[in-house]
Order: sequence, then C-alpha cells, then structure tokens
Amino acid sequence: MLLPPKVTDRAFARLAEINDGAEMPQALRVAVDGGGCSGFQYDIKLDQPETDDLVLEKDGQKVLVDAVSLPFLSNAVIDFSEELIGARFVIENPNATSSCGCGTSFSM
Repeated sequence: MLLPPKVTDRAFARLAEINDGAEMPQALRVAVDGGGCSGFQYDIKLDQPETDDLVLEKDGQKVLVDAVSLPFLSNAVIDFSEELIGARFVIENPNATSSCGCGTSFSM
C-alpha cells in the first residue's frame, strides 16, 4: 500500500517564509525524474497545482506530488535542512536503496 509522503513543520515554515509577501503564493513541487548519478533524481521547485497532483497542505502552504512521482516518494519525509554547506529542502526516502553525495540522486 502506498503511503503519501510526509512534510515536516520545518519545511512548511520555510515555504511560508518564501511566500511571505508574494502576490501569488507558490506551492512546492517535489517530483522524481530519471537521470542523476544514481538513476533517479529529485526535482524540487516552486509551481502551481495540476489536476492530478497530490496536495499536502498546512496553514495555507501546499506541497505537490504528481501521480507519476508518488510511488517513488511513498512514505518519504520532505524536510528543510539548514547546515554549514547551505539550506535546502531534503528528502528522506525509505524506498531509495542508495543515494549519492549530492543528495538529489538516488536508486531503487
């Protein structure tokens, strides 16, 4: 059974900061594409909802996952990390058998 990904409060809070004062608030799209050094890569960008998206929402902020990417992100955790090397949205994916150092590429 596919479980939807979870979005942490920290990720929703960062998205709210990004959208603060924006005329047209954007949703955060998390998708999986073929490619990258390990076979698949995450594509994380600001976007608007499409009809077949799973919409995860909290406090008016939305995270989108398209139907094709959903099986790859089942039970994953979408988080926001602030480290010395920089701040970024990160995916903790239990389906990935390996990932690479860049943090955006994985295999299953």
